[in-house]
Amino acid sequence: MPWILALAAALALVGATTAIGFWLRSRDGRMTVTDAIATTAGDAASCTTTTTAPPPASSRAAVILTPADVGSHEAFGESATLLQFSTEYCSRCPQTRVVLRGIAGDHDGVRHLDVDLTHRPDIARRYNVLQTPTTLILDARGAVRARVGGAPDRRAVTERLTTIIGSPA
Repeated sequence: MPWILALAAALALVGATTAIGFWLRSRDGRMTVTDAIATTAGDAASCTTTTTAPPPASSRAAVILTPADVGSHEAFGESATLLQFSTEYCSRCPQTRVVLRGIAGDHDGVRHLDVDLTHRPDIARRYNVLQTPTTLILDARGAVRARVGGAPDRRAVTERLTTIIGSPA
């Protein structure tokens, strides 16, 4: 193969890899909002319903979680819960934990719970956790109101909490 062709192929490969990397990075920390009607039954797939094109009311049933559903012995918050899914080897989970605890501390009745999925692949499968950290924002009933894949943006989480529970106390 002529050297110029090999160079062009290598540059195309580097360019494609870079473009894919930028695309993946742009999706990190992206919030998917769920404005679903709360019910006591639902399936975990509805966690990813977005508000850009609301589904028909019949398919907008929210997933209602309890602490037992995620293997926690701690209670959810009175107003809302920031439910973080982590693993032992996650490099961004400690910083996410600090951010979410800070947000929870700024709002009365909001609690941060961290669920370690390292030895609980059943929970990861049930809630379709494909990366850590993944954060679910739950309302007072335990309904999933938003989902963040990757490190969450403090401002976006605070804004979403404000729409769920009102202004910080």
